[in-house]
Amino acid sequence: MPKYMWFIICTAALIAGYIVYGAIVAKVFGARADRPTPAKTMADGVDYVEMPVWKVWMVQLLNIAGVGPVFGPILGALWGPSALIWIVIGSIFAGAVHDYMSGMLSVRYKGANVPTIVGYNLGNTFKQIMRVFAVVLLILVGVVFVAAPAGLLAKLTPAYMNLTFWVCVIFAYYFIATIMPIDKIIGNFYPIFGAILCIMAIGMTVMMFVDIPDQFYSKVVTWDANLHPKGLPIFPLVFITIACGALSGFHATQSPLMARCIANEKLGKSVFYGGMIAEGFIGLVWATVGMTFYPLIGPDGTLTELSAALANGGPANVVTQSSMALMGTFGGVLAILGVVVLPITSGDTAFRAARLTIAEAISYDQKAILPRLYIAVPMFAIGIFLSQVDFTIIWRYFGFANQSLAAIMLWAGAAFLLRRGRFHWICTAPAVFITAVCASYICYEPSMGFGMSIDIANIIGVCVAVVSLVALLMLGRRPIEGAPTEPESFLVHDTGK
Repeated sequence: MPKYMWFIICTAALIAGYIVYGAIVAKVFGARADRPTPAKTMADGVDYVEMPVWKVWMVQLLNIAGVGPVFGPILGALWGPSALIWIVIGSIFAGAVHDYMSGMLSVRYKGANVPTIVGYNLGNTFKQIMRVFAVVLLILVGVVFVAAPAGLLAKLTPAYMNLTFWVCVIFAYYFIATIMPIDKIIGNFYPIFGAILCIMAIGMTVMMFVDIPDQFYSKVVTWDANLHPKGLPIFPLVFITIACGALSGFHATQSPLMARCIANEKLGKSVFYGGMIAEGFIGLVWATVGMTFYPLIGPDGTLTELSAALANGGPANVVTQSSMALMGTFGGVLAILGVVVLPITSGDTAFRAARLTIAEAISYDQKAILPRLYIAVPMFAIGIFLSQVDFTIIWRYFGFANQSLAAIMLWAGAAFLLRRGRFHWICTAPAVFITAVCASYICYEPSMGFGMSIDIANIIGVCVAVVSLVALLMLGRRPIEGAPTEPESFLVHDTGK
């Protein structure tokens, strides 16, 4: 097979998936151009602000793309080509569907956050669970997304601008971005961040073809080959390791931010579905870098050199080494900055989404600055305190929690479609799959789970997924008390208007 054919085929598949399957998903949902969006009906100049579609798309991409589509695919590259397959299949049929449904359901529910979306479709019990879960997850994400960019920036700047300096700077930016109107800080800064991100993605893609020797296909590698140095199983570990970049529950907390800013339901495909496809491409780039910058197959038939690089500094070490080697000092710095903006542009909106979720839970209006401060100040005090805690153990739970949140959101989307007589399988199928992954993972994982054998864990995972499917099919059509109803004219498939 020619050099980088895996990468070329996967990129073409992502583009085709956006054009074809993205249109199918929008059709099934019933997006309508003639239906007013919250940006028009609830404009407040703070969170409900109509913005141009290119800016909404850029902000959405930067919101959802933390270090996940870089670090996750680099770690997932240890398993070989199956990582690329999951990024493509996951992005098209799971991640982009998840992001589209979470965004468009928020549009239909007046900009509601994920706990309310879940509650309207799965019931009040799930709503209350999701409120606590979402706020805790968002604050943890915000705090963790301080450390990663601060560490990379400290390596690029003079000694006096150390880790502590950058942590303070990033926290200060997060606080301002959390309380200011979304179009004043995030809306204005993100195009700059987006330009840096594009330089990183395009530059690394071009230089992969130019500078890396033809190592990837030095031996025949089939898509299902397991190249992990420790022989860890592809299922379920690849699907937990590569979350952002294929499927991420964190995105459900971010999509409502832009659901409050789009002017037309028809734009949901490009903003929500297309944003995830773009993140999938970033994941492809870094998974391929992980497989090609270091010799793919060592003497023992595994990715020994990539494993050694990860052991000597984690994914950040791979980013630094590959960026500097492929793009030179200046280009390498720009590429690293492109990686830096990813967690920063997810951390700020994580805190913002946490503020809005708390405000929604206590029915606390956020139009004035003082109510925003009442929530933001104690929230950031907790965040700063938590930033002093060792997150090594806590972060291991994030992959599992992230994919579990994605499963719940997909089940909520499936219930929404099923209740309206639409083709719910666009949500149900990925929900069944990722539910099996999560259940299998927690049963198998020895350090944070139950440490079962992989065969037993997989059987349990399948059983949990089947039970969840049966529950949806039996109970999913029942009306949810308190859920908003739609006019009869909006309960039909897209009319093409």
